[in-house]
Amino acid sequence: MTQLRSDYRFGFDVRVRWQECDAQGIAFNGSYLGWLEIAQAEYFRNLGFGIYRVAAAGYFDSAVAKVTIEYKAPVRVDEILDLRARVARIGNTSIALEVAIFTEGGAPDDSPLTTIEAIYVGFHADTGQTRRVPDAIRELVDSWETAGKVLPLERFPELWSAQS
Repeated sequence: MTQLRSDYRFGFDVRVRWQECDAQGIAFNGSYLGWLEIAQAEYFRNLGFGIYRVAAAGYFDSAVAKVTIEYKAPVRVDEILDLRARVARIGNTSIALEVAIFTEGGAPDDSPLTTIEAIYVGFHADTGQTRRVPDAIRELVDSWETAGKVLPLERFPELWSAQS
């Protein structure tokens, strides 16, 4: 997994809330899954669509198959975190999302406080069967990750319709 802030094109800031911390003001382990969820949703929103909307429309839904979290330094109440996210790879039915958590306003070569790797598997909610990641999502992710370019969603009529 990449270890520098500069390895990620996408970032989103969040403030650590008291409810995410223990009595000492240090974020507890369950909070990191919430931040993973925020990073995932905002990453795809940056590409032009809401993952929850397209799932509800039946276009593409996914479930978490595996999450690996490495805690490197504590996160404390009221800190602003820079959640960095990238899609490391897309398989036939899976998407590997990497999230690195940094402090706000640091340098491009800073090391993360925490790293998270999550594997999402596409599935049909009604049958529980796996489903292939749509080509439109592959193309949108590839364009963003290789060139930093967000493609217009109108180029993908089925995804556009599911998003609307």
